[in-house]
Amino acid sequence: MAHDNEGSMMTAYRKQAITTHKGEHMKKKAAAIIGALSLVTLAACGGGDDAATDTTAAAAAPTGVSLAGICPDTVTFQTDWNPESEHGFLYQMVGDGYEVDAAGVRVTGPLVTSAGDTGVKIQVRSGGPAVGFQSPTSMMYQDPDIFLGFVSTDGAVQDSGEFPTMSVVAPFNINPQIIMWDPATYPNVKTIADLKATGAKVRYFGGAAYMEYFTANGILDKAQVDGTYDGTPANFVADGGKAAQQGFATSEPYYYENVLTDWAKPVAYQTVHDAGWTAYAQALGGKPETITQYKDCLKLLVPIIQQAQVDYVTNPAKTNALILDLVTQFNNGWLYDAGQADAAVKLALDNKLIANSPDGTLGSFDMARIDSFIGIAVPTYEKIGAKMKDGITSADIATNEFIDPSITLP
Repeated sequence: MAHDNEGSMMTAYRKQAITTHKGEHMKKKAAAIIGALSLVTLAACGGGDDAATDTTAAAAAPTGVSLAGICPDTVTFQTDWNPESEHGFLYQMVGDGYEVDAAGVRVTGPLVTSAGDTGVKIQVRSGGPAVGFQSPTSMMYQDPDIFLGFVSTDGAVQDSGEFPTMSVVAPFNINPQIIMWDPATYPNVKTIADLKATGAKVRYFGGAAYMEYFTANGILDKAQVDGTYDGTPANFVADGGKAAQQGFATSEPYYYENVLTDWAKPVAYQTVHDAGWTAYAQALGGKPETITQYKDCLKLLVPIIQQAQVDYVTNPAKTNALILDLVTQFNNGWLYDAGQADAAVKLALDNKLIANSPDGTLGSFDMARIDSFIGIAVPTYEKIGAKMKDGITSADIATNEFIDPSITLP
């Protein structure tokens, strides 16, 4: 999921926007993890499981789409965390007869649409703890088999000088990263900026670029922010809600109220997007040379991905069953249940995190928004020594070239 300010990928990986909420399930996010990925050979173990094969959903796409001979034989996607609803649009494309590699924490199956098999396979690889908390971009630069991976706009800007990426579709229109607080303790706080006057401590994962932006622009005081957040709810609960903390709009609001028995009441929150840090999160991107080489593939594949997101959030039941099957088969300590899966979809829609872009299309980039974001991100990253492309613009990190403008969320 999760999401964020990625550091220079070969030296540090700081998960924020897309990964934050996973820590609420006792999964502490590493602030900096170094080292190469040790790839695990795919060992199929789930293909004969009727329960597994019956849980796969198919995405809608134009009738008769064939990717054979145009796309790689196996189209591999690198996520940033364990299976969860935020990745549902990818699992929506996994067809019946999928094979589960629990050791490699990945699933492979036919890449399907509602019209049937596209003639190639899809592989969805889990990230986060499965890969030593390396970023998807870092993984792409180590493993040429990875076709596309999750790339946030802020990470793309930060790494543009050394590890450039080009994003091709934005399944999430708004970054789910939030700052949350106890509404009973702070009844007059409606926004992140309102927390400034209270002096409340605001815990976050150290190194988060959005927090550098907040403090530099007077949204929060530097004295009140605390970069020691460890990804668990323990301090929030122990403080009785006196401190605020970062979270994920598709996770914490449900988890704290319905799962976390030590809290069991609502939290209030605002997205970092609405507070001014407007990066896209969980966009799908690849190395520029990959995008150039496979343009014909992407012209067909990107609309399939767009439609997969529409179909998934419209009727997530079957794909959520697949996600939960993978959680069970992976058995790696990731705790995720049907309530959380269903709530994530509802929260994403209710908060308009998954929504049509200003042009009315699901999955397209607002290039003016990206250029505006670059204007605030570059000074922020310069302060931490990031090596960025000189004169970077939206065209350097994102494209709508492959987007089908007719695909919209009703």
